[in-house]
Amino acid sequence: MQNATAPAPTLPAILSEIAEHPFLRGLEQKHLAILADCAMRCRFEAGECIFREGEPANRFYLIKSGKVALETATERGTNTLQLIGGQDVLGWSWLYPPYYWHFDARAIEKTDAIFIYGTRLREICEEDHDLGYELMKRTASTLISRLVAARRDLAAKS
Repeated sequence: MQNATAPAPTLPAILSEIAEHPFLRGLEQKHLAILADCAMRCRFEAGECIFREGEPANRFYLIKSGKVALETATERGTNTLQLIGGQDVLGWSWLYPPYYWHFDARAIEKTDAIFIYGTRLREICEEDHDLGYELMKRTASTLISRLVAARRDLAAKS
């Protein structure tokens, strides 16, 4: 379960944290303010489930520190597909229909993050196409990087 680490931060405090995160660095100030309005800090303890495959995808996380495993269940048990570390982003399914998680995510060490309400943000992006386009580009870049990394990992195992 997500644990708030402190009372809700003032908008300027979380705004600067969001602006400094590599996933959002360089985003226009007005768009950063929208994201900050949809955000809160959270912490996950080692072993804690962040989300499960098949659940509604209604959020994403800017990982500040820690490590998260993306996992999938198979007949032989659970396979770790990828590790997501500090200064990375976790969760893209909130942005693409049908808005369900495709994998499980589990903290493998204490992880501090910023939780962003994707459902609300998706509605805002329907009105502000510039913000939506910017988030789509950044998310697509993340997806491509992760696919390349997965291909490299598969090649190394064969």
